[in-house]
Amino acid sequence: MGWHYQKSIKIGPFRLNLSRHGVGHSFGNRRLHVTTTPDGRRHVTVRLPGGFHLSKTVGKSRRRHYHY
Repeated sequence: MGWHYQKSIKIGPFRLNLSRHGVGHSFGNRRLHVTTTPDGRRHVTVRLPGGFHLSKTVGKSRRRHYHY
């Protein structure tokens, strides 16, 4: 059984996201939102009227791979 932790701290239009994978952050409003994950990927989301939204992942993962 795995465990999960997530905490979000809102500071104005910024949001700091804490999880067991690391620290991420996001910025935006209702229509446009940019999120950076702990491994370095960026997600850009645009919300359109009528409940539609477009989402795009920009950049590659910067997750470090360790070899033993």
